[in-house]
Amino acid sequence: MATLYLDRKNLSLRYAAGVLGVYRDDRLERDFPLRLLERIVLRASVRLDSGLLAILADAGVAVVLFGGRNGRCATALHGSGSRDAQRRLGQYALYQNPQRRRLWSARLLRHKLAAQQRLLNRAQHLRPDARLPLRRAINGIQNQRQALIADGLSLERLRGLEGAAAAQYFSGFAALLPPSLEFQGRNRRPPRDPANAVLSLGYTLLHAEAVRACEAAGLDPYLGFFHDPAWGRESLAADCIEPLRPVIDRLAWRLFAEQVLRQTHFRRDGEACLLDKGGRALFWPAYETAVRPARRTLRRAANLMVKQLAEEPA
Repeated sequence: MATLYLDRKNLSLRYAAGVLGVYRDDRLERDFPLRLLERIVLRASVRLDSGLLAILADAGVAVVLFGGRNGRCATALHGSGSRDAQRRLGQYALYQNPQRRRLWSARLLRHKLAAQQRLLNRAQHLRPDARLPLRRAINGIQNQRQALIADGLSLERLRGLEGAAAAQYFSGFAALLPPSLEFQGRNRRPPRDPANAVLSLGYTLLHAEAVRACEAAGLDPYLGFFHDPAWGRESLAADCIEPLRPVIDRLAWRLFAEQVLRQTHFRRDGEACLLDKGGRALFWPAYETAVRPARRTLRRAANLMVKQLAEEPA
């Protein structure tokens, strides 16, 4: 299954006889059998009508739309998933059980911190020049992992451990990036340096993948367990991507280390640092290659959650 990225102006989409056509000024540029598409990412203004949206939804093709001057993700449209309401009832029951929420959140964090530590451990072998800051970061994350062993940690305490580990992690991650990027740690809304611009874009796309996996499994993406419900935020999807964020971190590290992305691929818009069209053209295929295992993990995790919800008592 493929992803179609549309990142140029004056394009339109049309459908006929099982084939989706991409047109520019009424001239066909490319076409794709609809059955081979899994998602469409619209980064530029693209014309399509409501009838086509209905066809895409019926075919299970997700549509992710970015908009505004800063190119933030505006919304994602997904086809209908499971219609089994019992799955969501089980999810709501888990949310109402504080002990089960804590256990689920602690397990999530163990996976995330282990993934962060694996990335930094691998980096030590590839970047001996950065061994000292990497070792400090690894030791800091290990301390937080040890603290997770304790039983009965509150959600507030778990979030505190996650935040402390994140600070340690990004202090080590910064040592892997060129100093010219001026990466001082994670920042967003807006991202203020090239590395954060790439991380934000990658995390946004990964989040959309998690929303799709949750909905396909019949889960409510807005009701998370580690992340509290918040207006307009798919908290369960935010939960699901936490252990997978290092996939995007590793991608960003590689793109800068191999000079696939350079300073010239970024532009300033006020405080925001944004990846330009030329940089995005390089980012899309690299993201597609990096995210494939994560997509499978998200689908398996959502289906495993459904199974556990069915087996565990409310």
